[in-house]
Parts: sequence; C-alpha cells; structure tokens
Amino acid sequence: MEGNVKSGAAPGTAGTPKAVGIVWACLALNTLGSAGAKTVVPLPRSLIQMVTMGALVTAFALALALNPRLRFRPSAFLFLLTLLLVPSLISSVQPDVGFGALFRCARLTLFIGTLWLLSRWWDGSLTFVRYHIRMYFAVLVLVAAGLVVSPGTAMPEYYGQRLVGALWPLTPPQIGQYAAVIIGLTVLLLLGRRTTGAGAVVVIVPSLVLLAMTHTRTATLGLLIGLVLAIGSLILTSAAARRFFAWAVVCAAVCAVVFSSALRAWFLRGQSQENFANLTGRAKVWDALLAAPRTVGEEVFGMGLGDKSFDGLPIDNSWLAVYDEQGLVGVTIVAAMVIVLGGVALLRPPSLPRACAIFLISYCALSSYTEVGLGDASAYLLHLALAVSLLAAPAEATPPPPAVETPRRRIPRWARR
Repeated sequence: MEGNVKSGAAPGTAGTPKAVGIVWACLALNTLGSAGAKTVVPLPRSLIQMVTMGALVTAFALALALNPRLRFRPSAFLFLLTLLLVPSLISSVQPDVGFGALFRCARLTLFIGTLWLLSRWWDGSLTFVRYHIRMYFAVLVLVAAGLVVSPGTAMPEYYGQRLVGALWPLTPPQIGQYAAVIIGLTVLLLLGRRTTGAGAVVVIVPSLVLLAMTHTRTATLGLLIGLVLAIGSLILTSAAARRFFAWAVVCAAVCAVVFSSALRAWFLRGQSQENFANLTGRAKVWDALLAAPRTVGEEVFGMGLGDKSFDGLPIDNSWLAVYDEQGLVGVTIVAAMVIVLGGVALLRPPSLPRACAIFLISYCALSSYTEVGLGDASAYLLHLALAVSLLAAPAEATPPPPAVETPRRRIPRWARR
C-alpha cells in the first residue's frame, strides 16, 4: 500500500520515524496469539509464545529508544486503559490464581506502556492506518500461502471446513477480523482518494475471498455496519461517499433478492435454527458464568487475567470476559473507554480520519458481543488505539521565541565627527 497511497497526509506525518512502523508491526505480531489451528509444520506453543512475547519486548524497547525523553500526548483512552491495570493486578495477585495471571498483567503493562510511548506521534494523520493495513495484509498473505501449500490443513473438518492458518496457528474468527478491518480501512482510503484503484483492488479482492472462506458472521456484520456508519459520516462532505453509498445500497438489494438462499446457507453454516439461536452454544456458557457463585471481591475485581474461558469453554464475549477476570470495576472502565471514544468521534468535524475511527470503534463495539479482547492486550485494543491516533488533534507548531532587541550603544558626538 505504501507506493499506492498519496503522500498528502495531515501535518506531522513527515515527522514520524519509519521505525515507528516496526513498533506497530511488533505490537500486531504479539496479538496474533499462540493457540489456534493445527499447522503444516507443528510449532511448539512455547516457541510461538517466545516469538510473540519477544515481539512485545522489542516493540517496547524500540519505542523507548525512539522516545527517550518520554514525551506523551494526553489521552483519556490511554488513561482509562492504564487504570484497567488496577483491577487486573488486584485480582491476579491472589495466591490461588497462579503465575499465569501475573504474566498476563506484565504483558498488558508492556503493551500499554508501548502505546504511551507511541502517542507522541498520534496527530490525526493516516500514518498508522497504513502501518495497520500493511501488517495485517502480510498476515493474510501468510494465510493464503498456507492455503496453497496445504488446502486440507487450511480448511480442516474439525473447523467445519472454515479457513484457518496452516503456517501460523490462526482461527477463522481471527482471519475474518483482520480481513474485515483492512477491507474497511482500504475502502475508506479509496473514497478519500488516498490510494489508487489498483492498490485498493490488490488489498480488497483477496481479503474478501479469505473473509468469505472463514464463514465468520461477526466480522462480516462488523464490516458492513462499520462501513455504513463511516461512509454515512462523510455523506454531507464527500460526493464520492454519496455515490458509493447509493451504489452499495442498490447492489445489496439486488444480491439480497437474487442470492437470498445462498446467503442464508452461508450465514447459517449448516447449523440448525436452535443452535443458531443460542449463538453456537455461547449462550449456555454465558448463563453458567453469570450463575457461578462469587465472593464480593471476585464480583468487584474479578478472578484474575486468564485465557478467556469458563470451565474449559471459551467465553466469546468481551464484556463477560472482563467481568469474569476484572470484575465490575473492569467492565465500568472498558465501557468508559468505548463511550469516550464514541463521543470524541461524534464531536469531531467530518473528515477521512474521523470516518476511519468511526469504522474501527463500531467494528470493535459490535464484535465485542461474540469475541473477546477489550480487557487484555489484543488486536481489538490495537484497533481502538488506531482510532485514538486518528482522532488526535494535530500538534501545534511551537512559535519561535521573540527576538531580543540589542540596545544600541550610544556614540559620543565627538566620535561621530
């Protein structure tokens, strides 16, 4: 995307060191996780954790080297995210929780610290959007390579022949999330004339194919609803957005009529109506989690950072996962983060960075119902951090100090003659 994106970004882009992109890529690499599908060459989980944690340590060290004077941009989002460490630590230091919770707290602390160090270069430009697209498009290229190398491993039976990572352990929801996010951001860049049509096609078309192969309903709905809200914020100021929105409505209506049966079959994924109604068994896990007995301390501060599961089953809901691990205090802080971001986005004047931020915020808010990640270091927090960088006001140039007039030396009259 770098060669296809126009360089006319907001002020401050030229002052961002190129190494900042490496830091952002390392943060994204850390959020890929270590658990997922079976790969062509079995990778030990310890090796994957070493790579992902090494990427986080590298990101923090490099960000510290780039910002040695510790200059930060004020951010309510980062303040609330830092405040989330309080219930995380309180619940994780309990003796019966285990060392894993403290390790996850340390990981979250490094993740937040790196974001603070990067906030110096958050100026409302599209610089970090380009970093985001490049990194996750590289991940999708790796997924596509695994599909070519071993189609059977990439679309296994135990996942209902949904696309998984065959070279790196990635689940269908992860791949669908990455594809949906870069599709939405690239569409908005195209509408804002910040990329060429050829460059957009190179990113959008393969990503759409991979998204369809994952059969991920949450990512698909998040992409569609997020784009509707983002493009809707540009309708009053952009003729290209109005044309795109009109054509999208017409095409969606035609597809809904012509391909209704195929779309319904894809959406159901071969499930029964009953299984679809309880969200593929998620509702049963949610009911059991809410009905489990808890002490007052566990109700308020949670039970410590874990693997986002309950009785060995995935929770698959960000709000319930935060409630389980960080209690009601954590839920309140995460809700404040989302509300603050949404409020700031609504108060900003219409612009392309604002539209990208609205897309990311709405996508994360919708996905939080069936995905986890808002309370721990994850791709969803990285999406929201990107939205914060887009909503940040450009830093004002520091005016030069006023020139001090040197008093003129008085020359005696005889010397003038």
